[in-house]
Amino acid sequence: MFLYGMKIMSEGLQKAAGNRLRGILSAMTANRTMGVFTGFLITALIQSSSATTVMVVSFVNAGLLSLAQSISVIMGANIGTTFTAWIISFFGFKMDISVIALPLIGLAIPLLFSSKSKNKSWGEFIAGFAFLFMGLSFLKDSVPDLQSNPEMLSFLQKYTGMGYGSVFLFFFIGAIVTVIVQSSSATIAITLVMCSQGWINYEIACAMVLGENLGTTLTANMAALSANVPAKRAAFSHFIFNIFGVIWMLIFFYPFVNFVASIIIKFGPGNPYILSDFFSSLDPETVKLISSNAPLSDPELISLRNQMLSLQTSVSYSLSLFHTLYNIVNVFVMIWWVNLYVKICTKVIKSKDSDDEFQLKFLPTSMLSTAELSVFEARNELTVFADRTHRMFHMVKELYSVTNENEFLKLYARIEKYESISDRLELEIANYLNRISEGRLSSETKENIRDILRANTEIESVADAICNLAKVIKRRNDAKSIFTKEIDDNINVMLELCQQALDRMIEVLKINEGKEMDAAASINLESEINQMRNQLKMRNIEDVNAKKYDYQCGVLYMDFVAECEKLGDYIINVVEALCIKGAKIKN
Repeated sequence: MFLYGMKIMSEGLQKAAGNRLRGILSAMTANRTMGVFTGFLITALIQSSSATTVMVVSFVNAGLLSLAQSISVIMGANIGTTFTAWIISFFGFKMDISVIALPLIGLAIPLLFSSKSKNKSWGEFIAGFAFLFMGLSFLKDSVPDLQSNPEMLSFLQKYTGMGYGSVFLFFFIGAIVTVIVQSSSATIAITLVMCSQGWINYEIACAMVLGENLGTTLTANMAALSANVPAKRAAFSHFIFNIFGVIWMLIFFYPFVNFVASIIIKFGPGNPYILSDFFSSLDPETVKLISSNAPLSDPELISLRNQMLSLQTSVSYSLSLFHTLYNIVNVFVMIWWVNLYVKICTKVIKSKDSDDEFQLKFLPTSMLSTAELSVFEARNELTVFADRTHRMFHMVKELYSVTNENEFLKLYARIEKYESISDRLELEIANYLNRISEGRLSSETKENIRDILRANTEIESVADAICNLAKVIKRRNDAKSIFTKEIDDNINVMLELCQQALDRMIEVLKINEGKEMDAAASINLESEINQMRNQLKMRNIEDVNAKKYDYQCGVLYMDFVAECEKLGDYIINVVEALCIKGAKIKN
């Protein structure tokens, strides 16, 4: 329930404010300090450093952020993820939040049934918040009483008194549990509960928190194994940032832990070191009584309960402060080495620059973010798809005038390979969008997915039409037909119009909010292509009758012109899928 609550709380806030969050991210990363602050702010809001990282990777891929800027944002996200521990410390131990959980769900239900998608998203956020703390409450109540289970306590005690050996052991346990649970925030919550119930002492809990910081980076790197190059670099930068931080922290572990404890002892509710001793000094029945929510009448028991709550609060504050200070100091030390991180990431993870091989540039194959953010990735991949067809069209223009047979066949084979790749790209983008559609989506996102799916199909048709142009040229060469200068001039005019239409289509795709584009310019170009086709068709009949060229040459000529006209139709269909201004063209 804790994990589910965190998931829908994060998704609800992203759906309610996703575009604004992306706007903040792109506008507030002018320098390293602002990048760190932005990463902290967004992660604290959406309670997911992974979601922040996905947004960062999206902007790196789109060219809106450099890898150096992305690293500073990821550093800030590390600080932002400590916010969860403070929420739990303030609300989860000082008060019984489960008491107000049901009223919160009652508040969320009308919003969930609202006709407005934004209200639904806020309803999900509130319900997620309630589920998160109900889950935490159940987690606390379900932890076995160690006084009644001494064999479990003795088992743990075997491994808690080995000095640095214990620190290393529980550091690795924290990392492994985080990899299994797939959420450092959830694992930190579990650690807080374990420590507050006397399972482990304060120092061991700090070692686990340290391991959880590294564990969350291992999760991201495992997910990025089959992802794109920028995603791998961002995940790897997160890993090396934390591994360097862990190294210096393990060297200064005991002085740092004692420093944090001294702050809580001086300014906080109590000494975090004595909670486990407090539980050990009481008999099992007393521990059971003061740990329950039942009202007490015995003044001594009431005093013991207040002391227990004070010590539990001191432990949770200490762990939260340790987590926050560690990340703040780590960022303060490491932020000066961002350029070194960029060099290391670029050196270790090399890019693949071959355009003649099938590869997805933006879409991850295993690391799916929330649906709202994934649409942004799909839109970027669609732009790459369109760029590939654009290059394919330039190859056809070049092919038209190639006279050397070997060069012609080599270029023709390359065009065919591009067309084959376009078929696979269409399928991958469509499958990715279908996977996104399985999640909970706002009405705006559903509409965006429909538009992208339509544009995706039409771009593949653009690639087919371009390949058909190459086939007509090959048929011309195979038949040894020679086009006249007038035919060449007319075809060049037609190709130039198609080129302008393609350029306009790419321009529409490269704007983040394509629906703000005006389709009128593209519609005018498509009309010019139609008129040119009609004029050339009428003139072709006259020229064949006048014996300016033979009938076979005229057929090939008209086939080429017809394919150009089809290309124009497919291009305008892409533009209309992404624009709402301008009248629809009737072909």
